[in-house]
Amino acid sequence: CVTLDVQAACRVTTVTQELLKEGFHRDLLVKVELGEDAGGCAVAAQVHLPPGIYVDPYELATLQQHNLTKAVLFPDAIDVEAPEYLAKAVVLLLFLEPEARCSRCFRGTVPVHARYHRPARATHQALVALQSPEVLLCCCHGHLSAECWDPAEVDTPCSSDTTSPCQWHTTKHRPVCEESVLKVPVGLREHSSLVCAVTLLTTGLCSGLILVAACKYGHFS
Repeated sequence: CVTLDVQAACRVTTVTQELLKEGFHRDLLVKVELGEDAGGCAVAAQVHLPPGIYVDPYELATLQQHNLTKAVLFPDAIDVEAPEYLAKAVVLLLFLEPEARCSRCFRGTVPVHARYHRPARATHQALVALQSPEVLLCCCHGHLSAECWDPAEVDTPCSSDTTSPCQWHTTKHRPVCEESVLKVPVGLREHSSLVCAVTLLTTGLCSGLILVAACKYGHFS
């Protein structure tokens, strides 16, 4: 890593995020344009995922084995089956890769999934707000201007080449969009009685058919 000197007049860093695809299974795309050349420093986006969105740690491990993405979850143990109202918020540290045509531009993508929500009243969807990511910079043996960069409490190495934690720094940036909103389909509370009745009727009918088949074709000693 090399030193990145930042002048007292801090240049603006821009970060954008976008949810790609449709449905419950999406891709989170984060783009960052630094105010100046990164100078060999590691760049990452710290994303706070609300309880309504999660990253599958097993899927993430598979992607990292194939060098398709690099990210760290805090905490790393996530219940992928929990509904939104029983889940907890997590922090995703997504390492960004430089873009070929722009020395100050970085991007990263990671799959995210929506959790099931409680039924709602008078609406068929729940809104999950995803706040704008925080840009982090890590320069090994480098010096960053105190006027522009603050130390960040991130306990993870700057790259996969080292195992010892490095000092990450955070910078104020100007989000193009304050937040992204994920619309999750939900059921209506007004239909609860109907759903319960149909479920009970279907369960009873299927159980009866299984019992009749067992009595007719089963061999009992």
